[in-house]
Amino acid sequence: MNLGYRRLLRPDEISRISRLEVKARQIVEGFLSGLHRSPYFGQSVEFVQHREYVPGDDIRRIDWKAWSKTDRYYIKQYQEDTNLRTTLVVDLSESMQFGSKAITKYEYGCTIAASLAYLLLRQSDSVGLVTFDAAVRSQIEHHSKQTHLNSILAALDAQKPAAKTDIFDVLQQVAEQQARKGMIVIVSDFFVPRPGLFKGLNLLKFRGHDVMLFHVLDDQELDFDYSGTTKFEGLEDSGDLTCDPRSLRDGYQEAMHTYLAELRRFCSHGQIDYQTIRTSEHVDAVLAHYLNNRFGISHSGRR
Repeated sequence: MNLGYRRLLRPDEISRISRLEVKARQIVEGFLSGLHRSPYFGQSVEFVQHREYVPGDDIRRIDWKAWSKTDRYYIKQYQEDTNLRTTLVVDLSESMQFGSKAITKYEYGCTIAASLAYLLLRQSDSVGLVTFDAAVRSQIEHHSKQTHLNSILAALDAQKPAAKTDIFDVLQQVAEQQARKGMIVIVSDFFVPRPGLFKGLNLLKFRGHDVMLFHVLDDQELDFDYSGTTKFEGLEDSGDLTCDPRSLRDGYQEAMHTYLAELRRFCSHGQIDYQTIRTSEHVDAVLAHYLNNRFGISHSGRR
């Protein structure tokens, strides 16, 4: 790995997070992934099972014999279809440049994405990457080979946050391109209009995806612990402001807490996994706590 890659995925963090198991909370395409204690599903085309048709499925996979007997549409599943398929969706809008200390939100978000990619590829699961601001900026196709990590890290390392965010159009494009159900992991500060965000998340859930949000925020965005006359430089065309931050702190924190509560409530009702993360937290500790709680399900049973 070059120095840019090491900035995103440090060896000491890899050694700790590699003990985690990443297992989808929902049954994704019919089988648990985890450590693949069931037989490894590679490129075999052996028939496994049926599942009900959902919008977006390839109609060529419909089992017409099953339809003639049941009057319901079913899709044939093969072993190659049953691996966990994860799309990492990483925000590189201008607001992700912010960092009150040594690391920006974008650098932190890239570390989360890189860590998840490492874990999933280590399990031979399929991982793809989408980066976005006002539109999709880059896409890396899904692959399951461990060498695919280099492509994901190179794409993350090459990006620089620049433009505003238009998250609904991005999530709509992601939903349209992912015909197969899988896990969608979105890493962002979510400084976006709520209607578009909620509409996009609902669309992903409607398509049957398991959706997971990592809400990355700088400590100062949560604590607003400034003192003395301060100039705030706006990002994403929000303008600059010079003021005494103490006069704004109560109102700012109330607005922030209201927004976070609304986002958590929406995600809870929609069965979307959500986690607020401070950039001061160690990435390996965040992933260990979150993933061990989120994916605490049986290897052999079904939900």
